[in-house]
Order: sequence, then structure tokens, then C-alpha cells
Amino acid sequence: MSLRKLMVVLCSLMLVFMVACSSNGGESTSGNNDVVQNTENPTPEPSEATDEVDADEPEATVNPNITPEMDFDMGGRTLKLVSWYDESIQETSPDSIQMKQNLDALMEKHNFNVEYVVVDYGEYQDKVKASLMAGEPLGDIIRLARPWMIPTLVKQDLFWPLDDYVINDNAFVVQYTKELSEYDGKGYGFRIGVAGASQGVFYNRTLMNQLGIKDLQEYVDEDNWNWDTFIEVAKQGNKDTNNDGKIDTWGLATDSILIQALSSNETNMVVNGQQNLEDPKTLEALNFISRMATEAVARPTEGGDWTEPKQFFIQGNTLMFAAADYEMDSFNTDMAEYDIGFLPFPKGPNSSQYHSFNTIPNYYTIPKAVENPDQIVYLWEKIYDIESIYDYPRQADLEKWFQNEADVANAQLAGESFRIIEGIDAYPSMPYYAFVDELRQGVSVSTVVETYKEPFQAAVDEVWQN
Repeated sequence: MSLRKLMVVLCSLMLVFMVACSSNGGESTSGNNDVVQNTENPTPEPSEATDEVDADEPEATVNPNITPEMDFDMGGRTLKLVSWYDESIQETSPDSIQMKQNLDALMEKHNFNVEYVVVDYGEYQDKVKASLMAGEPLGDIIRLARPWMIPTLVKQDLFWPLDDYVINDNAFVVQYTKELSEYDGKGYGFRIGVAGASQGVFYNRTLMNQLGIKDLQEYVDEDNWNWDTFIEVAKQGNKDTNNDGKIDTWGLATDSILIQALSSNETNMVVNGQQNLEDPKTLEALNFISRMATEAVARPTEGGDWTEPKQFFIQGNTLMFAAADYEMDSFNTDMAEYDIGFLPFPKGPNSSQYHSFNTIPNYYTIPKAVENPDQIVYLWEKIYDIESIYDYPRQADLEKWFQNEADVANAQLAGESFRIIEGIDAYPSMPYYAFVDELRQGVSVSTVVETYKEPFQAAVDEVWQN
């Protein structure tokens, strides 16, 4: 039960108690006659109080996508779930306790056990592939990333299509079946939990106030948080605060944010097996990166590795850093002296809403060598089909990380839409980093596209024509 629902119930009980006390001519059971009735707004009778609460609550509805109860015996079978991390249900919240109770009841009813198998990430892909090719999969349920299985392994008919079973949107993130694990019109994966982390922009409110910059939250409130205002804010953060002729605060940790730009403009580098660099929306994203480079918007690199932008931000002299919401967990420790905010990534010119992204979606799969996939999916549906006590997904994490209500709302907003951006994770020979480096060095977009469109297509063909 959510906090709001709990408060409504408590208020109702209090009203009933007050009515009971006033029904004895205003006398309480202790003999105190100081109770005053409000004749202008009399306390409702118990039945009226109940009606008021019911009116405030939405009518109970039955999810039409719930799979009807199934009766089967798995004969003591042990279902192995394979992943690169421990996925056993940890009873750390009321929701997870419900899930564990569901699992225990299902194991007793359907006569099966569950074993969680962890394989080191560095060896994972090779070991899983070898087991599948040998017809002896490591598990009954195997977590896989899309690029590891689609199209190569799916074309070999190694997995069950699961579209017919994955329909309960209270237990599953159906988008992962219908879209993110789709191949040739069928979905081969299922996912429980949430779609993923919210991607956005962290900003240092303390530094923002020191520099006298307009509160960045106002841009979101005004629905004016877009690429232009983003660049404007970044430029405002580039300051020489001690008048020694050198910039000592910066507006943006790095301009290496092409993936974010593509997602926020609702485009991609590859679409339907074809490089997509010449698409108008993609060109807009490339020009956005090029503009930041030519106008020297972002803090220049000091020769560090991929962690350098985060380290810049932690120093406290850089206003904005694009990253996923969970980074706030470390900022609460590493930047405890600063007030850190979170915004969705700004909208591109072709977008009407904010987006998060994923470059390597992963989900559960069931190998074809495994029997009764419908029963397995049914069991996982029933484990995770719960009435959450939370008001929205990831509430516990977001409210733990962020103390500001606007930041929580922004993380929710950013997570309402997820786009998959296909790049080097999907196409290993794609010269992605060289491509981005030239954009960031100020090479014209037209030149970069002309140089790389054929190598990009070759990398795509290597995968899809294999």
C-alpha cells in the first residue's frame, strides 16, 4: 500500500472514531464534555466517511493481460537462471518480500526449484554461445544482450519466440519483448523490473548560484530545455572567476555526448540494417556535436580516459555532466559539500518529449533445447506480478539518491521513454570512436559522413549478412 493510500485509510478511521465519541451527546468515555460539534460542517456519519474514501480511490480493475491460472507439475525439476550477476531475490523491500513469497508458493504448488548461476562477465558471451551451439545450454533461462544473439544465434533457431506468453505489463517490461528482442517479427526475450536507468544531465546547483546563472530547473518548468538552451547554459559556465586570463570554471564536462544527442532527436546511426548517417535527424545530431566543438563549449580534455568527465564534475568547478541517474549515489559521497541537481537530457529539434537510451539492451531468453517455455514464462510472471507498495517504478532508489523533489520528478520524466541506439556494442568493427573524434576536432559534418558511411555499412553488413 502506498503512503497516500495509507494516509487516506488512517483519516477515515479517525473520522469514524470522532463520530463514535460524539454520538453520546457529546460525551467522551472519560467524561470530558468539552467536545464541540460543528453545526455548519457536521462530521459525516460512518457510512458517509466510508463513501468519501471510496470516492477518492480509483475503482479496482482487473488487468486483462494476466495469464489465467495454470495447473502443472514440473516433477521436481530445477530451473537454472544464468546471468553475469546474482539474480536471486533479495528480501530487502516489501516488494521483494512479496516476490520471494510468490516464488516459494509456486515452487511448492508446481514442484520445482530454482538455481541461480553466475558466470563471469568477461567469459560470459563465449561460454553461453558454446553451450548453445553444443545443444547443452548453461541454463533454462539465460540473460543475454541483444547484439550477442541477434541476428546470428536467432537465425540458427536457438531460442523460443515468447510473444504469445509475455503480455502481462504488470510483471514484464513488454517493450523488451515486442521491440528490443524482436527479430523477423518475433520477440525472443522478456524482462522483469524496469526498462533501465534514467539518462540525463547532472548539474552543480552550488556552482550555478555562485556564477549567478538562471536556475536550470526553470528551463524544464518552462518547457524550454533544448539543445540551444543547453549550449547557452554551458557557455555561461565557462568563466575566469579570478581574472587571471584563464578559464577556471566550465559549463560542460565533455562534448562526447553523441549517443544522448541521437536519442534526444529520435534518430539512430543504424536503421533496419542500413547506416543512417545521412538521415536529416541524424545530421542534426552530428551538427549539434560539431557546433559544441567549433564553439569550444565543453571543458577540454587533459588526456584522461573515459572516466575523465566524471572526475571533472567531482572537482566542483564544472557545471554539467551527462550521465545516468544512479551516478547520484556516488555524488552523495564524493560531492557531499555541493547541492547536485538532475535534469532530463534536453530535447532535440525533432522531439516532443525527453528520452533515455540503452546501447546494449539485455533480457532473459529461453533456449530451444529447454522444454515447456510457456510454463517457465508463466512462473516468472506469477513471481513478479505484485501490487507494489510504491507509487512509481524505482521510487525507493530515486528518493534515496535525490533529496530534491524536482530532481526525482525529472528522473521519472526522463525514464518514461527509452530508445535503443545501435553503435559499436552491436557492430564491433564500426569505427565509432574515430568517427566521433573527428566531429569533436571540428572536421565538417559533411566530410565526416562521407568518410565513414561506407565503413559503417561494412560493419553492419558483417553482422547481418553473416
